[in-house]
Amino acid sequence: MNPVLEPLFRTVRATHPKADLRLIERAYDVAAYHHRDQKRKSGDPYITHPLAVATILAELGTDDETLCAALLHDTVEDTAYSLDELRADFGENIALLVDGVTKLDKVKFGDAAQAETVRKMVVAMSRDIRVLVIKLADRLHNMRTMRYLPEHKRQQKSRETLEIFAPLAHRLGMNTIKWELEDLAFAMLYPKRYDEIARMVSERAPRRDLFLQEVIEKVSADLREAKIRAAVKGRPKHYYSVYQKMIARDVAFDDIYDLVGIRVLVDTVRDCYAALGTIHARWNPVPGRFKDYIAMPKFNMYQSLHTTVIGPEGKPVELQIRTHAMHHRAEYGVAAHWKYKEEMNTAGPSGTKLKATGDMAWLRQLLDWQKETADPGEFLESLRFDLSVSEVYVFTPRGQVIALPEGATPVDFAYAVHTEVGHRCIGARVNGRLVPLESRLGNGDTVEIFTSKSPDAGPSRDWLKFVKSGRARNKIRQWFSKERRETAIEAGKEAIGRAMRKQGLPLQRLMSGESLLVLARDMRYPDVSSLYAAVGEGHVAAQTVVQKLVQSVGGVEAAEEDIAETAVPTKLRGRPRGGGAGVVVAGDSDVWVRLSRCCTPVPGDEIVGFVTRGHGVSVHRGNCPNIAQLKSDPDRLVEVSWSPSEDSVFLVAIQVEALDRPRLLSDVTRTLSDQHVNILSASVTTSRDRVAISKFTFEMGDPKHLGHVLKAVRNIQGVYDVYRVSGAGA
Repeated sequence: MNPVLEPLFRTVRATHPKADLRLIERAYDVAAYHHRDQKRKSGDPYITHPLAVATILAELGTDDETLCAALLHDTVEDTAYSLDELRADFGENIALLVDGVTKLDKVKFGDAAQAETVRKMVVAMSRDIRVLVIKLADRLHNMRTMRYLPEHKRQQKSRETLEIFAPLAHRLGMNTIKWELEDLAFAMLYPKRYDEIARMVSERAPRRDLFLQEVIEKVSADLREAKIRAAVKGRPKHYYSVYQKMIARDVAFDDIYDLVGIRVLVDTVRDCYAALGTIHARWNPVPGRFKDYIAMPKFNMYQSLHTTVIGPEGKPVELQIRTHAMHHRAEYGVAAHWKYKEEMNTAGPSGTKLKATGDMAWLRQLLDWQKETADPGEFLESLRFDLSVSEVYVFTPRGQVIALPEGATPVDFAYAVHTEVGHRCIGARVNGRLVPLESRLGNGDTVEIFTSKSPDAGPSRDWLKFVKSGRARNKIRQWFSKERRETAIEAGKEAIGRAMRKQGLPLQRLMSGESLLVLARDMRYPDVSSLYAAVGEGHVAAQTVVQKLVQSVGGVEAAEEDIAETAVPTKLRGRPRGGGAGVVVAGDSDVWVRLSRCCTPVPGDEIVGFVTRGHGVSVHRGNCPNIAQLKSDPDRLVEVSWSPSEDSVFLVAIQVEALDRPRLLSDVTRTLSDQHVNILSASVTTSRDRVAISKFTFEMGDPKHLGHVLKAVRNIQGVYDVYRVSGAGA
C-alpha cells in the first residue's frame, strides 16, 4: 500500500469499514499520475488537494464512490484524462459524480455568472446530492489554504462561502463543515472583527469554563440518579455564530457568551424526553424557549430537543438533548448517509418506509424555482434569502405541515400551497379567526386561504412589502412583469417625476430622451421603457435613478469654488496672523491663515495654501479630495510651510470601529478625555451588522501625541480599528 494513503485509509476503516480500499487506491494512482506536473499556488504538488478533499469526506463517513470521485474531481478539467476514459476505468456512477463537480467548476464568476453556477449546482445535486457534498469539501480545503491567493480573490471566495456554500452545508445538515467554512470566511473578510471576538472569548474562557463544569456535573448526577445513560458535554462556541447572534438578537457580547451551551446525548428517543423532565425538575425552564425538533424535524433532517433553563447563579443555560444517531446526523448531515439511495426504498428501524421527499423537499423547491425564474441574479437573491432564514411550521386545514420562513404571512402560505392559490388569495383565517393578509404566522398555526373566483383576480403590489419567502416574491414579480408591464411603465415614469419635483430639479432637461436612454443602457436596461418598468415594479428605486441622472449632467450645481469655507478659524490668541495656525505663507508672514476643516492638516502633512475671497488663506493637505477642484484656479494657490509654536492648536479627525455594546461611546470619550484632548464634535452610527463607527474631531497641541491617543482607544474592549481620517465631517 502507498504510505501516503495510510492516514486516509485509517479514517475510512473507522467510518466506513466495508469500503473498497483497492478501488480508492487505484483512483489515487490515476489522479497522482495525471496531476504529476502540476503545482498549487502554495508550491505543493497538486495531488495534495484531491487527497485532502477525500480525507475530509472520509471523516464525514461518505462511501467509496464519493471518495474516488473526490480524488479524481479535477482530472477531467485540469488534465488530458477524458471523461470517457474515466467512465471506462471506474464505471458510470463515479463518472457522473466527477462530471457533476466539473460542471460546477467550469463557470466563470461575476454576479450573474455566479448565480448561473449555483443554478448548475442545483441541477447537479438534484441528480446526485453527493456532487454537492464533494463540492463543499473542495471549498473547505480551498478555504483552509486561501492565504496563498491574491487579496481580491480571497475576498471574493470568502464572500461566496459565507453567502452560498456555508448556508448550503447548513441546509444539508453538514454542521461541522458549515461552522468551519463560516469561521474561515469570517476571519478572511473581517480579520479585525474576528480577532476582537477571539480576544474577548479568550479573556473570559477560564471563568466560563468553571461555570460550565459545574453545570455538566449537576446534569450528569441527575441523569445517573434517574438511571438514564447519557454523555453530557459543553457545546463549542464558533466565533462567527457569536457574531451572528450579536446581530440577530441585538445583544451585547457578554450576554451571549455567558449563555452556557450543553449537549446531552442519550440512547433512545424516550430517554430524550426523560432527560428533559429530569433537567426541568432541577432548574426552571425559560418560557417560550423550548423547541421539539424530534417530533417536528427541521428542513435539513435535524432532530433535537432545545430548552433554556435558569441555571446556577441565575444564569441561563441552553441545552440540546438528542440520541447518538441524531447527533451523527446533525454533525454530518446527508454526507453521512452514504446509503441514502437504498435507505429511501428500504424499511427504517421502526418498520416505516423512509421517504426522501420529506428529507430533501428543499431541493425539489429549488428545482421548481430554477424552472420559474428566468433571471439568474434574481434566482441567486432568492436562494441567498431562503438559505439564511429560520423557519416556522404551519398546518393546512387537512393537517399537512408546511415550512415557511420566519415572519411569513398568509400570502407566503398561499403561494407555498399553489401559485394560483397565491394569485387569487383575498383573505385568510388563522386558527379559525379572520386575520389581515400581512399578519405574521407562528409555529403550529392552522391556516385557511380564501380565493377569488373573478377571472381578473391577481396579486397586489403591496404584498411585496411584507412577503418573506423567495417563492412568493418571485411569483408576484413574475405576475406583474407579464400582466402589468404597461401599468408599471406609467407608475415608474410618475415615480421618477415625483422624485424630481420633490428636489426641485429641472424636469424637462433631465427627462430628455437622450440622457434617460444613456442612463438606461448604463444600468443594463435595453430601453427607457424597461427602466420605467423596473422602477414601477420596485426593482430600482426612483431616487436612485434621479441621483444617477443628476450625476450624469454634472451635479445639481457646481460646488462653490472655495471649500475651506466650512473651516473654523483656529484661535489666534493675539499672535501673528500666520503663527496661531502654525503655518506661514511664503513671502508674507502677516496673512490670516486657517487650517481647513475638510482635511484637518497637522504638522508633518504635505500642505497647500489657497487664497479665499475675504477669508485669508485656507490650508489643505496635499492629498485632500478638494485639491483637484482648487487646482482649476492655479493663480490662487500659494506656497505654505509649517511653523508651529507653543500656542498652535491643530484639529484632528479620527474614526473608531468597534463591535457595538452598551457604554461603548462613554468609554471612548472618557479615554480621549484621559489623553487630554478637547473633543469638538462626535458622530456615531451603528450598522445592521452590529458595528459601531464613531468619528471624533478634537484639538491637540502636539501632533506626536496622536499615536498615544490611537493606542489608548484601540485598547478599549470591542474596538478593533482606529485611525486618522482626512475629513472631520466625512
